[in-house]
Amino acid sequence: MLKLGKLTDYAIAVAAQLARHAQTSPDAAMSAAVLAAETGVPEPTVAKVLKRLARGQLLLSVRGVSGGYRLAQPAASITVGQIIEVMDGPIAIVTCVETAGETGGCNVAHKCGVRNKWAPVNDAIRTALHAVTLADMAMPSCAVPAGPQLMTLKIAGERHVRHD
Repeated sequence: MLKLGKLTDYAIAVAAQLARHAQTSPDAAMSAAVLAAETGVPEPTVAKVLKRLARGQLLLSVRGVSGGYRLAQPAASITVGQIIEVMDGPIAIVTCVETAGETGGCNVAHKCGVRNKWAPVNDAIRTALHAVTLADMAMPSCAVPAGPQLMTLKIAGERHVRHD
């Protein structure tokens, strides 16, 4: 099963909450305590997530009485893929496709008959995660995009079109 880690899931939830606040107060910072209360994520976990996202240059830390954290850029410019990469490192379905030309420590990479097939799958997943923005994640659950979404994935030389 492909699954995000809990900390990454929390990071996306916290960042989405920051994005919602940025819609009305783009320069206002939010504290870990306020974000914890609004998201239900424990405050120590929120603090850890905020520090990592700030180190990854997705958030800005603001000092002072009304300090806290705010988005470093508009929510529409931050992707889910970026958040995942800051929290977990490179997006790779298998370790042998993390870096081109490297085996990722796999002992059978030199004889593997499917290794070159993973790269397009990995690229499709990475593309999909980078197509979803923090602004998308911050939209209310009942919000529906204005028109049908069209996603085209190219996997192993074949073109797959999905209408949402």
